[in-house]
Amino acid sequence: MVEAITMAHAWEMQHDPSVVVIGQDVGANGGVFRATVGLQERFGSARVQDTPLAEATIAGMSVGMAAQGLKPVAEIQFMGFMYPALDQIVNHMSRMRHRTRGRLSCPVVIRTPHGGGIHAPEHHSESTETMLCHIPGIRVVCPSSPARAYGLLLASIRDPDPVMFLEPVRLYRAMRQEVVDNGRALPLDACFVLREGTDVTIVTWGAMTLETLRAVAELDKEGVSAEVIDLATLSPIDADTILASVAKTGRLVIVHEAARNVGVGAEIAAIVAEHGLYDLQAPVQRVTGFDTIMPLFRLEQDYIPSVKRIVDAVQLTLID
Repeated sequence: MVEAITMAHAWEMQHDPSVVVIGQDVGANGGVFRATVGLQERFGSARVQDTPLAEATIAGMSVGMAAQGLKPVAEIQFMGFMYPALDQIVNHMSRMRHRTRGRLSCPVVIRTPHGGGIHAPEHHSESTETMLCHIPGIRVVCPSSPARAYGLLLASIRDPDPVMFLEPVRLYRAMRQEVVDNGRALPLDACFVLREGTDVTIVTWGAMTLETLRAVAELDKEGVSAEVIDLATLSPIDADTILASVAKTGRLVIVHEAARNVGVGAEIAAIVAEHGLYDLQAPVQRVTGFDTIMPLFRLEQDYIPSVKRIVDAVQLTLID
């Protein structure tokens, strides 16, 4: 995935001179996870700029650049470091189109590593996507494979409005997949059906697709046919795809790493309760992280939803 992200940067920078990359260590060091490696050498320091360790400045620079015709792609080194940037994101970035009555847009992408699973210290393993999803005027995107990272990042850079691009750290080097570097974007605001099934719908996103697909392999052995949906764009939610799947299967399990309370999963459950209640044959189940801070590495795997927890939740929906 990390190489696919670099490829998407390079394609868009090569074909659109208004695209610039900014952030701490994105130039000389190629980013904390090497997602921007080689870009400064290829496109120069004017288009790939190292910034001070100041997230509010990074976000504020992005707003100013976007207002003057550039398309900044900014990296915040970890999601837990994004909080100082929220003033600019909430009060300026998300409101630019509304504030100017459409005269200005704010084509900013903020990339940030997302979630746990790499034994990082505190503030490095946040899954606080709900906080971002609640901000009107921005999109929130979270890819789950190299191909989707490539296509969704291209689409995000080309979008005229701000996009928060959450990159699951566990997936940066967890798998290899052939990605054709053809500049073809994938649609935003759309789910991806990773696998079709008839007995239960499982909705997930980001790194949790790994455990979900492993759980589905276990369910296959029990004769349970699970449909897996990768949410991909967390805000706005593609309700139509989810509702169509639930209408087919009659059951819904939602899996996410973020804390349970007011999670994106709760919004999905509410959508299905409001628009698909009579399709449900069992209560909606949520498999989530816990309502606590992500623990340090000795307990990290106890926090992240396991294959067993997902299988158990599916089996609950199948009880007559």
